[in-house]
Amino acid sequence: MSAIYEALDKATLASDGAMGTMLQDRGLTDGGAPELWNVEKPEEIEAVLEAYAAAGARFITTNTFGGTHGRLAMHGLEDRIFELNKAGAEIARRVADRHPGCFVMGDIGPSGDLMEPMGTMTLESGQALFAEQIKGLVAGGVDAILIETMSDLGEVEAAVKAAQEVAPGLPIIATMSFDTNLRTMMGVKPGMAVTHLAQLGVRIIGANCGRGTDEMAVIAQEMVNARPEGIYIITQSNAGLPKLQGDEFIYDGTPAEMAKYAAAMKAMGVNIVGSCCGSSPAHTAAIAGAIA
Repeated sequence: MSAIYEALDKATLASDGAMGTMLQDRGLTDGGAPELWNVEKPEEIEAVLEAYAAAGARFITTNTFGGTHGRLAMHGLEDRIFELNKAGAEIARRVADRHPGCFVMGDIGPSGDLMEPMGTMTLESGQALFAEQIKGLVAGGVDAILIETMSDLGEVEAAVKAAQEVAPGLPIIATMSFDTNLRTMMGVKPGMAVTHLAQLGVRIIGANCGRGTDEMAVIAQEMVNARPEGIYIITQSNAGLPKLQGDEFIYDGTPAEMAKYAAAMKAMGVNIVGSCCGSSPAHTAAIAGAIA
């Protein structure tokens, strides 16, 4: 049995928060590839993850959200998939090893392609695409594969099958983004996601991103209600909603609000509570404190 499941059987645990906004604060431009920093500015990535782990995150996420072929090709980096994913995993591994009981989630975001019939991606081509990324993450020493911010169950299935093929022993965490009237962009409802993904063999299932903590509470309740025996639920809400200040979007969710959300999640039976866009280690510290 995985150490992750054992830890979740004992307590509700905190996961980390945003990476993108943290890197933008450190100088990443809108057009830059965050994954390139895994080799060009590894100390910056390590500093962000260290701050999250120090704030109480028991799950930290590799800086590999866009580490698939199509997304890296936009930056001319498609021949460096293995290298950039492995480097991202190694940075997170170093941080986790300094914090006993901290786990590394190897991060996989949407490929950017649509599944057939709306797009060209098939289950087979999707599986091959994600397997390429997962090989790098596994070589770098991740504890689990995190498939996140998904809207299409077919794409999640392709990634799950890739993880089961490349890393059969590793726990799989899968989260979808329910930001369209409490459904994903492809119309998937929270309860449907739990039922379907559990049947694929995923044991940690949840929601990330979305439209703030109020909607996340509704989504989480549907997921908890639908969960079969042996399934853990994870929620990672955005820090409030983005509001335009000057020429940039600022998220309005305070750490105190995230603490309230975290306490509500724990009371509902959610097993891992984290945050997403607009959050910082201060939000993580509030979450970790609220569920301790």
